[in-house]
Amino acid sequence: MKIKLLLISNSIAYGKGYLDHCEKDILVTLGKINTILFIPYALQDHTKYAETARERFAKMGIKLTSIHTAKNPKDAVKKADSIFVGGGNTFRLLSELQKRGLLPLIKKRVLSGTPYLAASAGVNVACPTIKTTNDMPIVEPKSFQALDLVPFQINAHYFDPDPKSKHMGETRQQRIKEFHEENTTPVVGLREGTWLLVDNNNVTLKGEGSAKLFQKGKEPREIKTGETLDL
Repeated sequence: MKIKLLLISNSIAYGKGYLDHCEKDILVTLGKINTILFIPYALQDHTKYAETARERFAKMGIKLTSIHTAKNPKDAVKKADSIFVGGGNTFRLLSELQKRGLLPLIKKRVLSGTPYLAASAGVNVACPTIKTTNDMPIVEPKSFQALDLVPFQINAHYFDPDPKSKHMGETRQQRIKEFHEENTTPVVGLREGTWLLVDNNNVTLKGEGSAKLFQKGKEPREIKTGETLDL
């Protein structure tokens, strides 16, 4: 069974509606599947978030149910034909998944072929850890260990330093360099409007724009749309 992941940097691209920019690859990833389990834990208002997602997926002919309404969340994961993890705060998302004992169940389902779609925070938890998230630690998870579905880290919403900016804080590139002072895992800086399509061992950059690959001890390099990442 092949692993299928769709890892979207942002759920809303500039000038477009919710998930409009990646609709085609959502349908490609799901194939003939027409039901999906939504995990809204990254935002506080689960009901409102789920309704937004439900309406959008309905336009694609896909029935969405939210895990927060399930009597038994573990059973919901076990029975899901596909999974969509929404964006928000990564620390809150990981903490909630840990509290409910869902991490190993989700990983088992995905590794057995259940498609995993995610945006922003949902992308971060697909990585080995959440150490490259941009979010504030508004809650404290049990650990930073995440789903480990890919052998690299992702920095969603990555943007390059503006030479005209008067901001004196660290750039994203500097923070990723700090990550590599203590870690060896490659990091993909996933810019707005881009996503990674993972089909078993093939990882392809899609969308409008490019991404940036950071590897310890090497100069960062640009990844073009349509390029397969060799990691």
